[in-house]
Amino acid sequence: MKNWIAIVNPNAGGGKCRRDWPMIESLLINSMLKFEYILTERKFHAMVLTRKYILQGYRNFIVVGGDGTLNEIINGIFAQESIKTSDITIGMIPVGTGNDWSRMFKIPHNYKEAIQTLVQGNTFTQDVGRVYFTRKDKKIRRFFINIAGMGFDAMVAQKSNDLKEKGKSGKLLYFWNILIGLFGYKHFPAWVTVDGDISECDVFSMNIGICQFSGGGMKQVPNAIADDGIFDLTIIKKIGRFDVIRSLPLLYNGKIVNHRKVMALNGKNIKVESHEQVFLETDGESLGNSPFEFDIFPRSIQVITAS
Repeated sequence: MKNWIAIVNPNAGGGKCRRDWPMIESLLINSMLKFEYILTERKFHAMVLTRKYILQGYRNFIVVGGDGTLNEIINGIFAQESIKTSDITIGMIPVGTGNDWSRMFKIPHNYKEAIQTLVQGNTFTQDVGRVYFTRKDKKIRRFFINIAGMGFDAMVAQKSNDLKEKGKSGKLLYFWNILIGLFGYKHFPAWVTVDGDISECDVFSMNIGICQFSGGGMKQVPNAIADDGIFDLTIIKKIGRFDVIRSLPLLYNGKIVNHRKVMALNGKNIKVESHEQVFLETDGESLGNSPFEFDIFPRSIQVITAS
């Protein structure tokens, strides 16, 4: 059997992971999986731990947490150069607030069933994205495994992350941040270059996806395929706040791409430029500001799926 290292974020899900970890650990032991575990102690700690355990010979990681914990582990994997990233396998026990990446692969939110998925060991080799952005006048890179959001999407993520720091989280709070954020938020003019083709438009929100779900179940990039080596891009152009409210169901059922104010594109290399400062989130984690450059690493990480 494989030897697994479980990286556990006790703060995931607003502290739910801390409360539930003894039960999860017991279920893992009963599953007969060979594993060790370590608890993260601070933000970005999962990145450091991942690099450390790769150097110690581990190739199989269990993410016990949410999308943010998964994002840190992905960045730890892609920051090292000692082995190929495709030699590493990631499984997940979802204990986050949104759990959007796990939706793509139908990983159960029931702990026992999620662990059974790990035991079954069905693997899928998916793409990973890279983005360059600016923070404090420095160009920084970050890898992501699910979706990157800009504009309104990033603003809502920032508000939600600020509340998480205060111990407040949940889908209702996220939805509330959407409604409150509509008042006072303004669109921004942008130049979006996709594989060399430039589009100029006034943007309300923008999502670049490898997978399909974000924001706790929204399907803003419904046509994304996780192993096709191509980003799917959804641009919501200048739109009125009441039109946004009326269109919320379309964000959840995937039909948002059919809206008259929406442009859907796809490509391997994407640049986003704007005279105004535009903010970014990847996998729900707030990062920095524009300009942005995206590229993709096709089929570069193995993940455990439920199908």
